[in-house]
Amino acid sequence: MWYNYSMKYCAIIVFLTIVATLEGSETGKVSRHVKLLAAMCEVESNGDCSKIGKVGELGCYQIRECFWQDALEHDPSIGGEYEDVIDREYAEKCIYAYWARYATEKRLGRPVTDEDRARMHNGGPNGHKKTSTIKYWNKIQNELRD
Repeated sequence: MWYNYSMKYCAIIVFLTIVATLEGSETGKVSRHVKLLAAMCEVESNGDCSKIGKVGELGCYQIRECFWQDALEHDPSIGGEYEDVIDREYAEKCIYAYWARYATEKRLGRPVTDEDRARMHNGGPNGHKKTSTIKYWNKIQNELRD
């Protein structure tokens, strides 16, 4: 009988350790993404959610309609209209869906970095490969350092 309780106790400890580890890693990802998103918001619009860009980009993340369509296609549960990207929380849902679609280890063949995410945000699905997005990444890095 002692053996059964001991095995159950060990199994519970292992389970709780795994859950805590997973939760900790997700928390780390979220906090890292929050910092990245804050830097992107500052670089894109100085935090101005009402900003309209030169070619019609909207909101504090300066999201283009094609970006929004990609995100919505990947995660239709986002719903809404393109104009909804002026809402920061909604825009972040779109960004996460876009990253889930394009910024994946399977697609890149290596672990995804914040640089990849930022440069894709700026330059599209292959933005991480474009030299034109390096300047943007440098601005993001400067914000992350501050």
